[in-house]
Amino acid sequence: MKSRGRIIAFLILLVLFFSLIGTTSMPIAKDIKLGLDLQGGFEVLYEVEALEEGQVITQEVLADTTDALINRIDVLGVNEPVIAIEGENRIRVQLAGVEDQESARELLSTEANLTFRDANDNIMLAGNDLKQGGAASTFGQDGQPIVTLELNDPGKFAEVTQTISQMPAPDNVLVIWLDFEEGVDSYQEERTKPDPKFVSDPRVSQRINSSSVEISGAFTVEETQNLAGILNAGALPVSLKEISSTSVGAQFGAQALDETMLAAAIGIGLVLLFMLIYYRLPGLIAVITLAVFVYLILLTFEWIGGVLTLPGIAAIVLGVGMAVDANIITAERIREELRIGRSVKDSFLAGAKSSFSAIFDANITTLIASVVLFFFGTSAVKGFATLSIISILVSFLTAVWGSRILLGLLVGSGILDGKVSLFGLRKSLVHKPEEKMEILDLSTRFDRFDFAGNRNKFFLFSLATIIAGMAVIGIFRLNLGIDFSSGTRVEVTSNSALTQEQVETFLTEEGYPPENVVISGDASNIGVTSYTEPFTQEQINELKAASMEEFGNDANISTVSPTVGEELVKNAIWALALASIGIIIYVAFRFEWRMGVASIVALLHDVFFIIAAFSLLRMEVDITFVAAILTIVGYSLNDTIVTFDRIRENLRSMKKVDSEEQLALVVNKSLRQTLARSVNTVLAVVFVVLALLVFGAPSIYNFSFALLIGLIAGTYSSIFIAAQLWLVLKKRELRKNGPIDIEKKEEEAKWGSDEPVV
Repeated sequence: MKSRGRIIAFLILLVLFFSLIGTTSMPIAKDIKLGLDLQGGFEVLYEVEALEEGQVITQEVLADTTDALINRIDVLGVNEPVIAIEGENRIRVQLAGVEDQESARELLSTEANLTFRDANDNIMLAGNDLKQGGAASTFGQDGQPIVTLELNDPGKFAEVTQTISQMPAPDNVLVIWLDFEEGVDSYQEERTKPDPKFVSDPRVSQRINSSSVEISGAFTVEETQNLAGILNAGALPVSLKEISSTSVGAQFGAQALDETMLAAAIGIGLVLLFMLIYYRLPGLIAVITLAVFVYLILLTFEWIGGVLTLPGIAAIVLGVGMAVDANIITAERIREELRIGRSVKDSFLAGAKSSFSAIFDANITTLIASVVLFFFGTSAVKGFATLSIISILVSFLTAVWGSRILLGLLVGSGILDGKVSLFGLRKSLVHKPEEKMEILDLSTRFDRFDFAGNRNKFFLFSLATIIAGMAVIGIFRLNLGIDFSSGTRVEVTSNSALTQEQVETFLTEEGYPPENVVISGDASNIGVTSYTEPFTQEQINELKAASMEEFGNDANISTVSPTVGEELVKNAIWALALASIGIIIYVAFRFEWRMGVASIVALLHDVFFIIAAFSLLRMEVDITFVAAILTIVGYSLNDTIVTFDRIRENLRSMKKVDSEEQLALVVNKSLRQTLARSVNTVLAVVFVVLALLVFGAPSIYNFSFALLIGLIAGTYSSIFIAAQLWLVLKKRELRKNGPIDIEKKEEEAKWGSDEPVV
């Protein structure tokens, strides 16, 4: 009866899980805000400068500025704008889904210093003469869009209009300016231009005794609405200098979303299929909990009001790899317990218990890297870090406790007793209980490999490749993207295939001859080039308009000023340094300092290989490259920690180490026991990364490629470098201090410090 109740509880949980997911996942997905790289729009980073000499930029001034910007954005009708104060004098604005990006940029940056001047540029009325909220968009008697203004003092306006009316034609005009620059702007010069800078210059032929003013001209309805919105929002209390921007066309964003979602579905599908085939029942449990995992991530992200970007989707997909890793570690430990002759129930309890420390330590070290990336990242990278942190926390809930609850119900029911094949294990590999086998004595498919004995070969191979990599970097250098070198990146998209010559001809005719054009995209319909100088707002608007006319799509244009580029380089170095320091401290305290040192050497080894590969292949290094590096830091360390956890466990079972041969035996046994888990985990993540590479959006290709190189290098370093380096350091301790009493050390140094007690 109790067994039947457990099976019923298992089935009820499945029904509850999938009913909840099936009925609420679509509404949740629809409520998640998409970043501008998935729906088009633009992002701009402003540096706030004093409007008047002696003005101090305080947090209150920045808050007032953001309020004014929000009021202006309300005029555009943008859903969920993101405006954030960064540091002491910067404001970042993200407007996703904006169709008329040119008008939106002008609306934001216009200081709204309204002045009424005569034909000789003398001020007749200022913005403070306008009644607060007194601007309105309406239609004139001829049906044309106009803006009406309500003034505070009708008498003053009457005097001004009388003065203007007495001036000889054609100078009897009242010129309305926004952001007139003294010594730069001139009505006499602007009046002859087809697109003058002033707003309007109505002719005044008589005194006007009214508090209402009409601004008419060749306006569209949208232009009058924007102008009224600017005037009602008031003048900005500061000057805004654009120091970086990113612009993405709507069609490009939609295409990127579709491609990356397809890649994610294929990658996750391959992972689930692999788990089912290789691990059988634990694989099925992993499939169930992974579905819950993805659902909870999206639900949490929607709750916190996060903005989903392309790197964010990549973080979710890679989070699946992390969650799979926890399931694989547990499944492998259960299979080991089954092999030494334990019952299914005892194997489940022992495997779940012994795998927890490895999962915990591996995830904490990855969490350290993600937290550092969150604090030092900007924009989409911060979104990636946020989802990475959520993924790690949720994976504990689902892949650890969730999987154990579901599998525990089936194990506790007794229906799995004696059925080792349901755990992907052949009966011929299972020893009888009376043999009293220990896990350390179990044979593996890798017993013929002598990892410890060949360590010098591994060291020499890595040293040779490092020297070759240094030569590559010295010769080719790094192809720094505009994120780090500053400048402008232009990406034109066509509805049909493009050639380099087409893109070069187009850009040259527009006055921006490129040095190099790279054609990308599945249909070879994207042309990318970079310039060393940041484009101005006017240049960006002109090039986007020309691209729309030539190719039928807005160009995606990103600019970064030298100041921002220098800061990103500095932040990237700090991020890597702090992540490494945090990790080595944690590993040293949880294990021992030798393992911490070995882990960091392995990490530096992996990072170097990624950098060398990018240098050799001339791939662009941008801000997402840093995200990829820190992700690999987490994954590589994950693998290394699992290996060290097994070394620590096997050392405990020996209790005392008398010789170097015993140390070598521990390393060999530990690597052989964890190699299947390492290969399977990396294989699962590689499925995902390959799907992102082949089917994902071009904008995350470099990110995915860096992950692939890092995964290969990380697996190699965890097996052939980190453990071998620890062995070398541990042998020195043995020679210096004599036999190592493991039990005594565990008692003296609960947090892993194994320094001799003086």
